[in-house]
Amino acid sequence: MTIFTPFDVVDHLDDEETISAYLSEALADPDPAMFLLAIKDVARARGMTQLAKDSGLGRESLYKALAPGSKPRYETIMKLLHGLGIKLNATPAA
Repeated sequence: MTIFTPFDVVDHLDDEETISAYLSEALADPDPAMFLLAIKDVARARGMTQLAKDSGLGRESLYKALAPGSKPRYETIMKLLHGLGIKLNATPAA
């Protein structure tokens, strides 16, 4: 009998390069919800309390912004990314 344990990507988001690659792949997905889910995963890996503190957002606002189906404002996303120490860069499409 094979026993499987649940996979949680948060367990693998343990360094800056992995986090950067994960967020980049999420940005490449045409569904914007994937990027928000990726930000939420990174926030869980880093700690929601710490992210709330680093981003200047209240914990309740943070959870609301990252809830499924939410449509956070651009400035909220930028605060979250700043709190996570992530910088977005634009590159020309292939």
